[in-house]
Amino acid sequence: MVLILTTLGKGGTGRTTLAIALAKRLAAQGQRTLLFSQEAGPGLGLLLGQAIGPTPTELSPRFSALQSQSTSLIQQAWEQLKQREAQYLRDPFFKNVYGEELSILPGMDAALAMNALREYAQAGQYDAIVYDGRSGPETLRTLGSLEVMSWYVRRFSQVIADSSVYQSIQPFFQPVAAAVLNSGWSSPASGDPMAESTGLLEMGRSALGDGQRTIAYLVTTGDDLAIAQAQHLWGSAQQVGLNVGGVLVNGSGGNGLGNSSESGSESPQAWADRFPALPLSLLPQRSGDDWQALVDALPDPTLPSGGPTPLTLDLANNQARIFLPGFDKSQVKLTQYNQEITIEAGDQRRNIALPAPLKGRSVTGAKFQDQYLILSFQG
Repeated sequence: MVLILTTLGKGGTGRTTLAIALAKRLAAQGQRTLLFSQEAGPGLGLLLGQAIGPTPTELSPRFSALQSQSTSLIQQAWEQLKQREAQYLRDPFFKNVYGEELSILPGMDAALAMNALREYAQAGQYDAIVYDGRSGPETLRTLGSLEVMSWYVRRFSQVIADSSVYQSIQPFFQPVAAAVLNSGWSSPASGDPMAESTGLLEMGRSALGDGQRTIAYLVTTGDDLAIAQAQHLWGSAQQVGLNVGGVLVNGSGGNGLGNSSESGSESPQAWADRFPALPLSLLPQRSGDDWQALVDALPDPTLPSGGPTPLTLDLANNQARIFLPGFDKSQVKLTQYNQEITIEAGDQRRNIALPAPLKGRSVTGAKFQDQYLILSFQG
């Protein structure tokens, strides 16, 4: 089981520095660790002391790093697509289009990074991957793409299957498919590309929602804007099903005091009040090339995080509890469609498929209490 860590915070709070420190700590604990960074520019190489390319560079025993490049990723993904097309179609469409020709469209970066992250996680070369996205919101969009794509596959495949047009052509679909494709796609055993894609998405969603496999750390300084952004990212992470394992207060000196002329000193209790129920780590400022003090002050990423889970089901009482820190009742909207509920919080929307015991039951009550949206279902 590969452990995936990431950091969420406002720009300038030291997310990349702490991602490197987390990777160093894991490697020192004997974990084969990959730092997967989407940060553009020379900053990562300067922090690590050498240039980093789009393929893993070994920096020390058990510690490798790469700096993702979308142009390289799209070329790899395109070649994989052409191989799959040739496998399933007798007359491939894209055989004369080459990955070197393709440009990156908006939104493709996240999908390409997520696919590459998945491949490294499945390759068996690493015990842990530290993912360093371009920003907190961008990281959430990348990791949350699994949830979004999974919903689109579930929802639209069902819409098509229920349509009168599909019902009319369904008896003719299998023989036509058999004539066009090298093999049928009626079942996963026959190499159904849709079933394979759905299976990959479901595995990804399962890993994302497992707090022992995928953990995010909020990064902040004593600055009021950094604190507010970390609190907002905490709630936003819950909306994509990502477990937040703790708060890393960067540059606090390790003495419980935040360094900010705007917000003043913060006691450990004040920090705990800002991020209730989350483990707190007050970290010293990194000094030059000396990483050891910072690495030693980090929490152990291999231990249970202890943070609240995004979704808790209480089937005995027909209830679901959705953790939404950083939002209030006026910012949350609930709708229900058939066997799913949709939660809107701020500018994010999450579709939650109900488990079998709650399917088909209507929501009879909803209340916002202690940062939880508590839903009661018909008994």
